[in-house]
Parts: sequence; C-alpha cells; structure tokens
Amino acid sequence: MSSILLAGCSTVTSTEPATPPSPEKSDCAPDGLDLFLGKQATPELGAIMLKASGAKTLRWVAPGMMVTMDFRPDRLTVSYDAGYKILRVSCG
Repeated sequence: MSSILLAGCSTVTSTEPATPPSPEKSDCAPDGLDLFLGKQATPELGAIMLKASGAKTLRWVAPGMMVTMDFRPDRLTVSYDAGYKILRVSCG
C-alpha cells in the first residue's frame, strides 16, 4: 500500500522540449466581424457569424448578463441590447 501512495508523489520528467500548441482551425478570427454591429441578433445571424469568424462556439451576452473572463480562442462572443441589436462582437 505504501508503494501506491509514493507513486502518487513521484515526478515524471520529459526529454522533449515544451512547445506551445499550434492554433487550431476552430480559432476565432476577428477580421470583418464589425459588419454585424447594429444588426438584429437572431439564431440565423448567429450561425452566419460563427461561420464567418471560424469559431467553434458562440456565446450570446444579454444586457446586464454576467460572463466569465476566461479567454477561449475558439469562442465568438456577441453582446446585444434590450432590443436585440448587436453592440459588440469579439473573439475569446
């Protein structure tokens, strides 16, 4: 039993150098997303924005809604006002 407990405390070293992950094809690209500002937020437009950005996921942000501040390169975030007019479009 003690060998099992000690195995959990051991460290493993790698001889391979650490390399940053390469960007995935699902990373969001912000170029040209400002053309959606002022438009009506709809599920159909969301699908178009998702495709245009190359993002994998879409996050709608309603007025006054709290959101996490974590950065996700594969996410498109779209904020809209009480009238469903798009105010901000960003990656992350």
